[in-house]
Amino acid sequence: MRVVLTIAVSVFRESVRDKVLYNLVFFAVLLIGASYLIGQLTAGQDVKIIKDLGLSAISGFGLFMAVFIGIGLVSKEVDRRSIYSVLAKPIHRHTFILGKYLGLLLTLAINIAVMALALYAVLGCMSWTESAEFKKGWEAAATDPAMLKAIGLIWLQLAMVTVVALFFSTFSSPLLSAALTFGIFIAGQFSAELNQFEQVVDSPLAGYLTRGLYFVIPNLGIFDVKAQVVHAQPVTWGYIGVTSAYGVTYVAALLTAAMWIFSRRDFK
Repeated sequence: MRVVLTIAVSVFRESVRDKVLYNLVFFAVLLIGASYLIGQLTAGQDVKIIKDLGLSAISGFGLFMAVFIGIGLVSKEVDRRSIYSVLAKPIHRHTFILGKYLGLLLTLAINIAVMALALYAVLGCMSWTESAEFKKGWEAAATDPAMLKAIGLIWLQLAMVTVVALFFSTFSSPLLSAALTFGIFIAGQFSAELNQFEQVVDSPLAGYLTRGLYFVIPNLGIFDVKAQVVHAQPVTWGYIGVTSAYGVTYVAALLTAAMWIFSRRDFK
């Protein structure tokens, strides 16, 4: 376990030194701040707009972090040929993959936390400056703690995207891994529709194919509760628990597959 943590910390430090990561966080924070100005253009709807844009910024920029850092976890080591010195040490390959993945999860968590603090700072400033009479028209407080539920599910969704990127990076090129990961992400947003596709087609084969894809492709749409949070609709802890269990199970299964593939890869 100590080796896994050492690798995870090393990944985190390397990611922190990555200028691309800083640029993504900077633009995300900038967008969150700009949402305050955009919200002022719509009287009475400004809080909703700021929350929606802020949560969307966290999700969107987090996606780019997950994909572009995730696909480089293995490929960078191979391109720099540092993988040979790593594997020459008494380190199991599955330990190497697990440490890399946990390091990226830590990186995502820290960056999402920074963006979340920026969003709450903007909303807190707005709540401080608005009158009590004006705030009576809000469906929920500007600094509604329920947004943390949406942010937590965003992080879990990105954890699934990260393990997809890591899985593809164990056997394909960075460009192909990025394309496949983005494709899985887009398909995962419409996973529920795949389950109903056989009802609108006449081909049994197409129906079986889409049903199979439904069970293979992660259902990422269930992690998106931004609309409910923005409109002050309840997101129960039961729903969060079931959704989290699904996400953790999928991550564990695909991470195991990534370890198995990497353990059998020939680097000669």
